[in-house]
Amino acid sequence: MGINTFKALRVNEDKSGKFTRNIIERKFVDLPDNDVLIKVHYTALNYKDALSAVGNKGVTRNYPHTPGIDAAGTVVESKTPQFKVGDKVIVTSYDLGMNTDGAFAEYIRVPQAWVVPLPNGLNLKECMIIGTAGLTAGIGLYKLEMMGQNPEQGPIIVSGASGGVGSMAVGILAKAGYQVIASTGKENVEKFLKNIGASEVVDREFVNDDSSRPLMKPKWAGGIDTVGGNTLSTLLKGCQPGGSVASCGLVGSPNLSTTVFPFIINGINLLGLDSANFPMKERQQVWNRLAGVWKLSDLDSVTTMSKLEELDPYIDQILRGKLKGRVVVEMGA
Repeated sequence: MGINTFKALRVNEDKSGKFTRNIIERKFVDLPDNDVLIKVHYTALNYKDALSAVGNKGVTRNYPHTPGIDAAGTVVESKTPQFKVGDKVIVTSYDLGMNTDGAFAEYIRVPQAWVVPLPNGLNLKECMIIGTAGLTAGIGLYKLEMMGQNPEQGPIIVSGASGGVGSMAVGILAKAGYQVIASTGKENVEKFLKNIGASEVVDREFVNDDSSRPLMKPKWAGGIDTVGGNTLSTLLKGCQPGGSVASCGLVGSPNLSTTVFPFIINGINLLGLDSANFPMKERQQVWNRLAGVWKLSDLDSVTTMSKLEELDPYIDQILRGKLKGRVVVEMGA
């Protein structure tokens, strides 16, 4: 690419409402007028990125657009004293890749309030293996433990366990000393899930109670749900008294049909996980744990590497619920 241009994946909408993706040259002057210009070394594929890439107006209102909610790279320009040229940094969530041009590009320009210094204990690639998926899982454990959850209370169940957030949740929970029940609808992933820390692997029907019972015999001490719908309802009904369930997904359904009985009889806590606007002070605390006591010993085992030009089949896979683990995109040093 030229000295005044850079490579980016661009999603366009034509007059008929059809969406197309192409890798093009963009000009630096076309980027938003924000505080920090970052050269992207690595990014990652998330479900939101795939939705944006196929034209989902619930994620991205206006096109043309560049998706990519995760970025790790080096500061090349800064208008703020908080960051200087050469700093290694990460940006995850906020509006990046949603309505602000994202990290499926060699450069991004973002507000300084979105930027996190590279945590001690992680390199840029490892940060993108973790990414928004791992941050969301980490926020889940952070909130569970704020409500008093601990390994001695019993197992934690993770739904959608072979996906990005789910697989990171399994690994982080196991690293923190929890017994983990991994629920999945995918075939041939039991070895993968047990390798990253699952104590038990169950079919997703295990967390799909279709009876009219308002409560079930307790089967887990708490949970992290990435699916939503009846799966979340089941996790609430089957949680032991005083436990908590953290919710961050809707791939099954955005609707929740349940009763108040899990809450008013068993004292269950339903915790919402919003990684997009999670406060910076707590965000840095979670990142420090992800780089330290919660750091997975073999992050590469949950990772598929890709080039920007190779993303299309992975976008299709993640939308069909077929992707295992994390896809990390190498943008170049």
